[in-house]
Amino acid sequence: MWLPNSAPGRSHALFAFSFVLKTLSPSLSLYLSISSSITSHPRTFLAPRAVPPPPPPPPTMDPNPKTHPVLSYVMARLPSIGPRFTPPSAPSDAFDIEQPPPPPDLSSSSSSPPPPPLPPRITDQMPHLAHPKLLASMASAVTDVAQTRSVLKTLGDRPDHEAVDNARARLAEVESALSRRLEAIVLSPRPPDVDRLEWRAHLAEKERECREAAERERSAHRAVISLDEMHEAYARMLREAEDRLVKMYDSAVVVQNDGECDLNVGEEVNEEVVGILQEGTGNGKGGLDRVDLSGRRLRILPEAFGQIVGLVVLNLSNNQLETIPDSIAGLANLEELNVCSNLLESLPHSIGLLQKLKILNVSSNKLASLPDSICHCRSLVELDVSFNNLAYLPTNIGYELPNLQRICIQYNKIRSLPTSVCEMYSLRHLDAHFNELRGLPAAIGKLTNLEFLNLSSNFSDLTELPDTFGDLTNLKELDLSNNQINALPDTFGRLDNLAKLNLDENPLVIPPVEIVKEGVEAVKVFMAKRWLNILVEEERRSMLEVKEPAQTGWLTRSTSWLKDIVSDVSGECFWIFGLPQDSKGPLS
Repeated sequence: MWLPNSAPGRSHALFAFSFVLKTLSPSLSLYLSISSSITSHPRTFLAPRAVPPPPPPPPTMDPNPKTHPVLSYVMARLPSIGPRFTPPSAPSDAFDIEQPPPPPDLSSSSSSPPPPPLPPRITDQMPHLAHPKLLASMASAVTDVAQTRSVLKTLGDRPDHEAVDNARARLAEVESALSRRLEAIVLSPRPPDVDRLEWRAHLAEKERECREAAERERSAHRAVISLDEMHEAYARMLREAEDRLVKMYDSAVVVQNDGECDLNVGEEVNEEVVGILQEGTGNGKGGLDRVDLSGRRLRILPEAFGQIVGLVVLNLSNNQLETIPDSIAGLANLEELNVCSNLLESLPHSIGLLQKLKILNVSSNKLASLPDSICHCRSLVELDVSFNNLAYLPTNIGYELPNLQRICIQYNKIRSLPTSVCEMYSLRHLDAHFNELRGLPAAIGKLTNLEFLNLSSNFSDLTELPDTFGDLTNLKELDLSNNQINALPDTFGRLDNLAKLNLDENPLVIPPVEIVKEGVEAVKVFMAKRWLNILVEEERRSMLEVKEPAQTGWLTRSTSWLKDIVSDVSGECFWIFGLPQDSKGPLS
């Protein structure tokens, strides 16, 4: 069971849990009822019990105040669904993070030992935590946790490790038994008195019944495993939420010039965002077509931005955004999106629904990969993913982005370009310097419209270029510096339009260093002459290969003719001198 455990999927947490709840509700109910019965009445299945034990408390799923103090404090102030469970009795020394410590009892005797010191309250460590605006911001940031908690309260406690292992083992047994039954059905012989079609229908019915029985048995075990996975994902969600709240608090508390602390919850930014949303969604047409929120220190982009349907240009650069909401897919008319210089670790898969997007800038983030759905942005003309942690590009990026003219992938960790890049026939600008490229696709010469190519600073990884490199006849600027290239391809002299060339810091042998120092024209002339000489040599060799079979044939025919003459002369001599035919003379 998959559960979004990263920031881009938090908006769908409730949906995912609700879907699982609807899908697995019968099995979970069966499991929970059996588990609850066994837990509450462990011996009722062996012997009757006179007085049943009290029922266990309902699952709280609340974060632990010791491990998640800030999150526990914030969620305790969220409106809860239903009454809270109050245990029948609680130890008097229990500590509640939400309540102040009780006043000391002055009526006790002075001889009694002093009570143990109470643990420090979270508000003592974070005095601004109770600030109304900060608390409201934090509460809105953990709504996904609250919604998930409500779902898990319905589903029940997390099953123990043994129950999960048993469920997995039972699943394997069910699968194995199903395979055996299906094999037996397939191999069962047809009675001679049964028609072939009837027998096939009978086998199909038996197979269907067998699969349905196995599915009923598997559903309960899958429910146990899914419930365990949901609780595990919820635990990760709690840890991420706690870290997120701590960062929010640290960013909200600022030190003034006089050394005192004050709060900067971002009132101006919030008001500006709210005003934009009100203006953009105030009417059915979407009153805004351009929004510039660059440099506003934004941490969260509201889901409501997806409702500004008339938006054409959106600039969110130079902020502190960690996620882009999936609702951005609602910006059906968006043509330019700039989210550079943020803290993004991934892009939403819904970005592929932006069919009119032409310019996308996600540079200077923390992206480890691009979603495959980005290939669906078929109107894309410019793509900038530089200064990230990319190790590869989507496999089909070249097949599905026919209009792409400019792609910047510099300062990443890309080791190879997908072969589909060679299908970007509209590409004019390719910047791939400071990567780990080991070479180029063999068909790179198909990019006949390419004008700018920067492959510098791939260092020891880039050692050669393919022979089709000379087919880039429109190339005007090329940077190959700081690599380990020994020789330029023989077809390099065909780059007639090349005006700028940088070959510094390469162990070049072809062309020689003195030619490189003379400039790009000298290199082009040298490589062109070399290419011409290669063509002449190949032509000479091909001519020799054509002539050689003809000469060999003439010599063979001449030798055969000479042998025939010698044989005739020898025969006549034998007849004249009366010598036997098998005697060997000087001509034999």
